[in-house]
Amino acid sequence: MMKRKEFMLGAIAGLTFAAAATAGGVIDWPSAQAGPVAGVTGRLSPNAGGSGLAFAPPQGAPLSFADIFAQVAPAVVQIEVRTRVQSRQRFVQIPGLGAVPVPGAPPTEDGEDAEAPTAMGAGSGFFIAANGFIVTNNHVVADATEIRVKLADGREMEARLVGRDESTDLAVIKVEGTDFPFVSFEEAAVPRVGDWVIAVGNPFGLGGTATAGIVSAQGRDVDSAYVGYLQIDAAINQGNSGGPTFDIYGRVIGVNSAIYSQTGGSVGIGFAIPASVAKPITDRLMRGETIERGYVGVGIQNLSRDQIEALGLPSDFTGAWVGEVTPGGPAEAGGVRIDDIVTQMNGVPVRDRTDLTRRIGQVRPGETIRLEVLRDGRPLALSIRVRVRPPESELNNRPGQEQDDPAVVEGAGVSVGGLTVAPMSDTLRRRYSIPAAIDGLVVTTAETVGELNFRPGYVITRSAAGPVRTPADFEAAIAAARRANRAGVYLVVWTPQGHTPIALPLPKPE
Repeated sequence: MMKRKEFMLGAIAGLTFAAAATAGGVIDWPSAQAGPVAGVTGRLSPNAGGSGLAFAPPQGAPLSFADIFAQVAPAVVQIEVRTRVQSRQRFVQIPGLGAVPVPGAPPTEDGEDAEAPTAMGAGSGFFIAANGFIVTNNHVVADATEIRVKLADGREMEARLVGRDESTDLAVIKVEGTDFPFVSFEEAAVPRVGDWVIAVGNPFGLGGTATAGIVSAQGRDVDSAYVGYLQIDAAINQGNSGGPTFDIYGRVIGVNSAIYSQTGGSVGIGFAIPASVAKPITDRLMRGETIERGYVGVGIQNLSRDQIEALGLPSDFTGAWVGEVTPGGPAEAGGVRIDDIVTQMNGVPVRDRTDLTRRIGQVRPGETIRLEVLRDGRPLALSIRVRVRPPESELNNRPGQEQDDPAVVEGAGVSVGGLTVAPMSDTLRRRYSIPAAIDGLVVTTAETVGELNFRPGYVITRSAAGPVRTPADFEAAIAAARRANRAGVYLVVWTPQGHTPIALPLPKPE
């Protein structure tokens, strides 16, 4: 499945999702009262004392997490990476900051002796086996040319990349040696919302730091269709990526991965990859396996209640709406079209886009799946031969995927449904850089209808009744929705970011 894009009409909310990847400087690793690693070997099995519920705090908690931290901290490491800077800009090397660009300096000349500049970054990780395997985030080590690990006792070791999985943002690296202190993923018990957690890592390169909080939510669908994140309010900042999230007994229940923030700093919303996802992936990476997932080549999203109502579908309808079909991909070969709604896969109903993405990802490449789709209100069965999913970096950097919004240019047209629109023409196509494959009714004036903000260059391509090519088609769709006593008219709109379904509020009858 293609990585999902959020197609939005109007302003994007100010919050930014920031992967807590690297810190600018690198500072010596303090022990943080973790005690020396020397002489500590084997699996770390903390004993918080007292029996009870799976995640109930032992007697005395949460007065202090000191005993748990002291027992598990020796397994947590600081990771320093060196990466190549892909630029011909002139740089100066500043200790602790790596390569810093020189403003106004002429570009370097290519030559055999030219040496690409490098930059330093920092993250976190933890030993998962006594023989030196370390779990971290993919985005910490993905572009590294050199990886070094600092243990809690101050020892520094060179590490090598064993394997990584972009889709879940997990990676495994290894240092040479034996008898390292290590911790284990908790496989049996599932943390509940409200259970205590401790996040340990290397924020801003400061080294062994512990923060505490609770599980705030489960199954958050943030940036990966393959991970239902644990949301925690223990402070996570840049450099915490890849560190462990412990429960009150010192068991690893997650891998710190990202934050949701306006500033890039912690605001109490952090995300951890749950152990149920991290353990099977890291086990396979440790065995040297490559993580392969099924792929059909569609961009999908969920329909809102308003959009479902505008289509005249039942209120409990579920499925995944197709907004993009990759040229030459398996889905195109199998007959999938934009505006299809996938309702079943292999006879099992599709709940939403995440459900469909994960189920296709579990299919072995080369196998054939059967998709039931709703097209123009009629059911249709399609057979698709699944391929291997390309790397996320390839999927996220397709030509033309990230385009700037067209300039706001007032244009001529007729007013329909609160919008000024005009049939597609060569002039409009050139003005708004509309691809040749896109046809429909062009919005020529910036308008706000309900909560939807339209910009010149958006193209209305379809309604529930079929293609929209003229103002008359648009008016007919509005009239049909009004006759059906619907609150809105279902439309498919193309923007520079792709197709999106909308429910346009019906204008008042004149």
